[in-house]
Amino acid sequence: MTNPDAIEALCSGPNTDCSYCGCARAEAAAATDACGQCSIRCGSRVDIDDWMADVGHTLTFDDVDLDGQTWPTGLPTFIPQVETRQIADLDRSLRWPAYAIGLRRVLSPATGRLLPGWRDTTARDALGLADDQAAVLVGYGKDPLVESFWSRRHSLAMQLATHDWDLVLAPNFSAYGNFPRTEQLLNFRRNLLVAQVLLDAGVNAVPNIYSFRAEDLARYETWILTHRPTAIATNLQTIRQDGDWEQLLLPGLAYLAMVLEQVDTRLIVTGSSRPARITQLRDLFGDRLTLVSQNPTVYARHGAVMTSTGRSDVHAHTADAFAANVRFYAGQMGA
Repeated sequence: MTNPDAIEALCSGPNTDCSYCGCARAEAAAATDACGQCSIRCGSRVDIDDWMADVGHTLTFDDVDLDGQTWPTGLPTFIPQVETRQIADLDRSLRWPAYAIGLRRVLSPATGRLLPGWRDTTARDALGLADDQAAVLVGYGKDPLVESFWSRRHSLAMQLATHDWDLVLAPNFSAYGNFPRTEQLLNFRRNLLVAQVLLDAGVNAVPNIYSFRAEDLARYETWILTHRPTAIATNLQTIRQDGDWEQLLLPGLAYLAMVLEQVDTRLIVTGSSRPARITQLRDLFGDRLTLVSQNPTVYARHGAVMTSTGRSDVHAHTADAFAANVRFYAGQMGA
């Protein structure tokens, strides 16, 4: 950003806490084979030009308009994420309007291809949902799975389009604080691009938004105010410590809330399950907030329920505990 000759003035400099600056390439005067085995993209990689070509030779957001996004009618403010396609038992006393399932339950983590139960079917049929219940795919996963998705994104987008998902949270590419800045910038753009690929294939997709610096938020502000997306999403599953939540995350969320107040854009959050944090999110985003959480399923598997004072191990039947947990979180969301 301080270089007057920069083609794209996007970045204020390298990350001082980068954990990859001592790699074989950085230490060697000449190129080594190490770059080809590295999972991190940095400006010193011998194949960095290939990665720039892969994202369209730019790190800007201007060309991503997310045309085709819609908001499903009747989608609740709380959506439970399940771990199985056998939803009928969990749903028998709920008839909940929407259910979500994670990417690794749809794509094989080993091959990156559709699992057998997801071939030649729709998402609603695969999950055993009624016509008036929405099916949501949470496209988040461990880095090997989402990188595999990126490599086959065009063909997978066409396959997911046959499922008739009501909503897909597009795969999220990581932006950890110890990454090289190049990796972060590439992943910020890939998070938007993969959603655009899905939308172009007819999948109603929402991009995942990550940021690390104030300049990142400023770029998102410009993009949101220009293109006014129907919805964006953010994954908070890695934010566990209170200090990280208060010092690293909340300031950025407050900035984002200020931006979203100016447009009719919704925010979908995954990975936040503590009542106090949900209250903070609702205070920031109000009716624009939708929460997706695995906690009702995780607790119910152990016969536990969530209460205002925390988890209670009541040894309930799984379906009963699940129903109680879903109703609790829906209540936290004001439903």
